[in-house]
Amino acid sequence: MQLDLNLLAALDALLEEGSVAGAAARMHVTAPAMSRSLGRIRRTTGDQILVRTGRTMTPTPYAIAVREQVHELLHQVQGVLAPSRELDLATLERTFTLRWHDSLVALGGPALLSAVRGQAPGVRLRFVAESSIDTPELRRGEVDLEANANRPGAPDVRAEKVGETRLVIVVRQGHPLTRVRTVTAKRYAAAEHVTVSRRGNLSNALDDALARLGLTRRVVATAPTEAAALEFARGSDLLISVPEATARSAVADLGLVVLPLPLELPSAPIYLSWHQRYDTDHAHAWLRGLARTALAMGGASS
Repeated sequence: MQLDLNLLAALDALLEEGSVAGAAARMHVTAPAMSRSLGRIRRTTGDQILVRTGRTMTPTPYAIAVREQVHELLHQVQGVLAPSRELDLATLERTFTLRWHDSLVALGGPALLSAVRGQAPGVRLRFVAESSIDTPELRRGEVDLEANANRPGAPDVRAEKVGETRLVIVVRQGHPLTRVRTVTAKRYAAAEHVTVSRRGNLSNALDDALARLGLTRRVVATAPTEAAALEFARGSDLLISVPEATARSAVADLGLVVLPLPLELPSAPIYLSWHQRYDTDHAHAWLRGLARTALAMGGASS
């Protein structure tokens, strides 16, 4: 059986884009050419792959079942056939997708983008928001690099600790806690709080630490991002507790004050994560190095 590897690339594009036109644009071919490729794929597999439902195309159950395998096979083929040469950053054209915690985008994103633009002007960065549920985009190759406080448990996902940061209190200038000699755990618990949670959780490890001291706090709201939570604190006596590394860069511009957290909590780690398929990818390794430096520099400035 003679196989055309171009069909594998076409199938991957069709499954990712969900349309002949989208796959054609991705592969830089005409729509009729991609339509002919789809016909050949249908004859080879004995499956329709994409079927029309109204104005859109829907993948068949077979197509859904093999989507991840096709993507992985194509990447392996490209790795085998690509010449192992030195990376030429000046001519490199590639788009990397990064899913970082929003505070880490603010912390290290600008430095990373500046370094990338200075070394490889043909490279683009796509920062995408974290999901409220655990998603497999890293394993599917849809996300190149993650950065957050979670160490992934999957054996095929690499993780590297690039820093850590402790929690601090952030309040507005003139807040009652800024006028006391010492912020005690009791005073901290007595204040009204806003928590940061993309899942909308009203409690976290801080509440467990307070409970061990026989204390409870009143959380009046949650915000999905630190930027939003800081806005709540600006015009009220609400208190937020956030990582020091990300707070320092934002508070001065917003007229906020950082105070020490009167609780014994371990520092929060910062992990970079990627799929093992990229271990020997020269361009990916270059990006990882820049990301590591950008996040470490941001944390060191706190």
